[in-house]
Amino acid sequence: MTDRAQEIAARVEAFVRSEIIPYEKDPRFDVHGHGPSEEMVMEMRDKARAAGVLTPHILPDGTHLSQRETAIVLIKSGLSPLGPVACNTMAPDEGNMYLLGHVGNDEQKARFLQPMREGKARSAFFMTEPAADGGAGSDPSMMKTSCRLDGDHWVINGRKAFITGAQGARVGIVMAKSEDGACLFLVDLPDPAIRVERVLDTIDSSMPGGHAVIAIDDLRVPVGQMLGASGEGFKYAQVRLSPARLSHCMRWLGCCLRAQEIATAYACTRQAFGKPLIDHEGVGFMLAENRIALRQCELMIDWCASVLDTGSLGTEESSMTKVAVSEQLMKIADNCVQVLGGTGVSGDTVVEQIFREIRAFRIYDGPTEVHKWSLAKTIKRNFAREQAE
Repeated sequence: MTDRAQEIAARVEAFVRSEIIPYEKDPRFDVHGHGPSEEMVMEMRDKARAAGVLTPHILPDGTHLSQRETAIVLIKSGLSPLGPVACNTMAPDEGNMYLLGHVGNDEQKARFLQPMREGKARSAFFMTEPAADGGAGSDPSMMKTSCRLDGDHWVINGRKAFITGAQGARVGIVMAKSEDGACLFLVDLPDPAIRVERVLDTIDSSMPGGHAVIAIDDLRVPVGQMLGASGEGFKYAQVRLSPARLSHCMRWLGCCLRAQEIATAYACTRQAFGKPLIDHEGVGFMLAENRIALRQCELMIDWCASVLDTGSLGTEESSMTKVAVSEQLMKIADNCVQVLGGTGVSGDTVVEQIFREIRAFRIYDGPTEVHKWSLAKTIKRNFAREQAE
């Protein structure tokens, strides 16, 4: 690992532990609501800016750390559920910045990417659609949201669902379907043509703005705000897809490392039946299993990151990593709750929230079952090819 990444990661960890963890008890952060308030987000980001750890995965010249370097930085930012929000490494902004950095033209980067990099603007990615409408979910080919060219503008109509951070976002990336296929558009928010119908009550609560159901009615977007070309939207989304899956793994691994710390401290100091809890095999073994699983997750993330660093899309590798890490972290978080007993299901520690956040992670960026189905298709295809050779 490079010296620069280790130095950045160390500064991020020190900042999150000293400045951000105390915010977990701030009344402006409703741990069962729709994320921290905008005031609190900007306050934390001001502190990150002053500490030199705002958007730490993007260097001052606009270049990104490698994926392997990014991993150790984002893991440290994830030591608190609020760490990625404060450091501007959270979803969907981190993935949206990556996409714009790789696909956007110079004008688009200056107008939309720069405020995001500076932590002054949040963003939202409008792809998923309501199941009741028969729209796109895990299968984006089912997209119903339409776009048509009208002079020098595109006109977009449709509905979206589970759009993270839409409430309060200033930059939107909207996916819609033209006669050519999927398209991506950059839009300024708020816009009267994009209406938040409701913000859903969900099991997770760390992301500002929550997850919203959106109506898009005759949204007019200048042709210069299309990302790339008409019909190329899925191709561009693939640029974002694998790194974004992996970034989720990084951040939530950080949370589970913190949960393990809390559970370990409790087990080593809490007495029951004449000895510390950790000396009871049932408890000690859970923490031992966690330690093994945490290292497995770390190594799988590093492996997938190394594949992406070769320039590969890493679609299969990121699916494997997303499944393995999300399932392992779920078990780790569950073990930590169990070790803490009644305290583990209360708000006395952050472990209860981490457990809820990790449960949602098993669905983010494709449920486990969709990734397994995709991997099975690859296995079948590879087998058929090998038999034909």
